Amino acid sequence: MRIAMLVPGLAPHDAVSNDALGMTVALRSLGHEVALFAPHARGIDEPVHAPATLDAWLRSTTDVVIYHYCSSWDFPLALFRRARARRVVRYHNITPPEFFAGWSAGYVDECARARAQLDAFATLDCELYLGDSPFNVADFTARGVGADRCAVLAPFHQVAQLAALAPDSSRIPDAVPLLLMVGRLAPNKGHLDLVDALAACIASDDEGAHLLIIGKLDPNLASYGEALRAHIQERSLQSRVTLLHDADGAELRAAYERADALVMLSQHEGFCVPLIEAMALGTPVIALASSAIPWTLGDAGLLWEAADPHLIAASVARLRRDEELRRMLRERGLKRYADAFAPAPLARQLGQLMGRISTA
Repeated sequence: MRIAMLVPGLAPHDAVSNDALGMTVALRSLGHEVALFAPHARGIDEPVHAPATLDAWLRSTTDVVIYHYCSSWDFPLALFRRARARRVVRYHNITPPEFFAGWSAGYVDECARARAQLDAFATLDCELYLGDSPFNVADFTARGVGADRCAVLAPFHQVAQLAALAPDSSRIPDAVPLLLMVGRLAPNKGHLDLVDALAACIASDDEGAHLLIIGKLDPNLASYGEALRAHIQERSLQSRVTLLHDADGAELRAAYERADALVMLSQHEGFCVPLIEAMALGTPVIALASSAIPWTLGDAGLLWEAADPHLIAASVARLRRDEELRRMLRERGLKRYADAFAPAPLARQLGQLMGRISTA
């Protein structure tokens, strides 16, 4: 089978790029011919073709185009309307624009335009709508796409590569307890709630508590970064919070190893790769039960319906003192990762989905 992998852009350490590249490797191992198409790419050891050449690359109705939908882009819509090939929408979710209201007019506009394209893709009767999670798939079933045309496949990732790195703890705080948050600095990610949870930890009986936040800040969201720093200052927690915007893989590896818990209070996630990084590396997880997080985490962490700072602080304290609970969560996390998210089961599921398309 000839398969075109269409991506808005390709770059190292990018979740969508990791998924597209992982799918490419898996499909080639199954004997398929796969070519990558993107308007721009950097740091990718793989030939990348211009999207304008995709029409000519397609030869027959048995060819497949897999579009990684994660932003607004008119080209894939036009292509899917005219292409005779089989079409797969690989949906990574679009954050609702209301999360960015008051922070970035540009983000509000982009997210609104990107989510508006859900309606257009839903009417195209594509052969497969492939979401990272059931939460993502629901965006299409709510728009009338039949369940028989939808499927869930967790994203391919670089967790094995992360686990293989030698940890570099030179910039990782040596604090107990250490709360860890991994993810870009954005209003939906719950950083302000994390700061409140840290204050609650310190006010209870975890006076040495420290919060490590690893994630980049888009300059277009500078006002959110300023608000986060102001909130830290208002709480007099400047010496208790470390922000690493430029952490490399070895430092991330050390952070997971040293942290008492990954604390994920994000209000909107289409999948949440840091959860499976924590599972694979044995780091306990405390999380808000929002969006895709309950499905991704399963029974491998402590899930709460609200980001109550005192509840989070009590959870951190319980994890520190209850070795049996820590052991149980580590075992569940390792098992969930191995069963559902490791490269081998993902490749098997992808092969089955390609077989389903070929007989459609």
